[in-house]
Amino acid sequence: MKKSVKVFVTSLAGAATLALAFGTALACSVHSLRQKTGTAPSPSAREIEKLEIRLNEKYPERLLHVTSLPYEIPFEQPEVNCESAVVIDTVTGNILFEKNPNKQIPPASMTKLVEMFVVFEECRNSKITLDDIVPLPPESWSVNLPSDASRMFLGKNQKVTLRELLLGLSIASGNDASIAVAKYISGDMDSFVARMNSVVKNLGLKKTHFVESSGYSENNITTAREFAAFSRVYINRFPFSLKDFHSKSELRYPQKKNLLPDARLEDNPEIVQKNTNKLLGKLEGCDGLKTGFIYESGYNLALTATRDSRRFLSITMGGPGNNTAEGNKYRVIDGTTLMEYCFANFDDYIVPESERHAYKIGVAGAADSECILVPAFDEKLTVPKSMKNKINAKAHIPSFILGKRNMGHQIGFLEYEADGITLRKVPLVCLTDIQEGSVLEKLWGKLVYKVALKLEEKNK
Repeated sequence: MKKSVKVFVTSLAGAATLALAFGTALACSVHSLRQKTGTAPSPSAREIEKLEIRLNEKYPERLLHVTSLPYEIPFEQPEVNCESAVVIDTVTGNILFEKNPNKQIPPASMTKLVEMFVVFEECRNSKITLDDIVPLPPESWSVNLPSDASRMFLGKNQKVTLRELLLGLSIASGNDASIAVAKYISGDMDSFVARMNSVVKNLGLKKTHFVESSGYSENNITTAREFAAFSRVYINRFPFSLKDFHSKSELRYPQKKNLLPDARLEDNPEIVQKNTNKLLGKLEGCDGLKTGFIYESGYNLALTATRDSRRFLSITMGGPGNNTAEGNKYRVIDGTTLMEYCFANFDDYIVPESERHAYKIGVAGAADSECILVPAFDEKLTVPKSMKNKINAKAHIPSFILGKRNMGHQIGFLEYEADGITLRKVPLVCLTDIQEGSVLEKLWGKLVYKVALKLEEKNK
């Protein structure tokens, strides 16, 4: 009997010891799980690169080149005379103003920007250079153009570089230059136009289509919104185009260097043409971009200006005017109105990639003990100027989670607010895969998770 009691006491003591050890282990695991919540170092570029492939599939809106502001603009919008208009911040892609943004209108000579895009792509791929001498087929000679076509005055017995032709496109809006460039790049107009249409298709622009390169045809078509998207990509991908081409005030052509030995100077007088963009030199910071006009389109203008590291871009289409002077007058009025509105009211909130918000939370029941969460979208936002220095980013996330998760899985969101106004909400997603745990890890994790969850609820 005494021996049985002794065995029982020993067993009881052993069970108590085991229970104490179990409880201690459980308490430690719960404490560890709850203590993992907090900020984390910004992820590496390599980690982000791998994640972004997954995010582009999950959030196709990440690939849009222009997006509506995620908050209501708190001040009065300006009025413009044109039929259709869009203004964007070229850094963020946010739309700051729009009027009939999806109305299809011929782009007219703004089309030449897409032609220049194709040329710059060819140069970047080392297939051509801007110093190439371009042959001038007869259809590109000024004398063979329709009487109402704009021109840089190309002609027989002239020698001209690709760079000079692009200046003729950007400054004088020369249709003769457009024909010469198209044929030089692709051999014929149809093949070149196919390249142009491939560019806009690859950018996801579904309401934009071209039938020739100069913009002379009313069958070229786009919208203010889509052309703003294209123009943003154009100046961000080829920023040198602004300084080297679109901001130039005048074109002098042909010069003596452009004449072959058989050409007579008296038959090829130098002609000076001012840039068709009348806001150059008038609007502070203006350095582009391109005008356009045919009777079917009205007076169009792709306009951009920069001040204090901010850059805005407007597309105005269907502008009024009974003649060129009136058309330019309304281009200047609308362009100035929209640009001054943006510079007066908006600024950029940008979190550098190296300082990107990142958070960590505990994980129970998996092979990994913690999960790093990062925003699913870049941290760039156009904000009201008065709010720029008041913005707070607040993470809405659980303290811990249970089980495996895939890279890109959403767990909570990041809220940007200022003056009590929510400016944006962005999903917070797993930076990497959270690997599945073993059977023992799963069982233990479930228990730890339940206890930790009850403690969380009790402490609320």
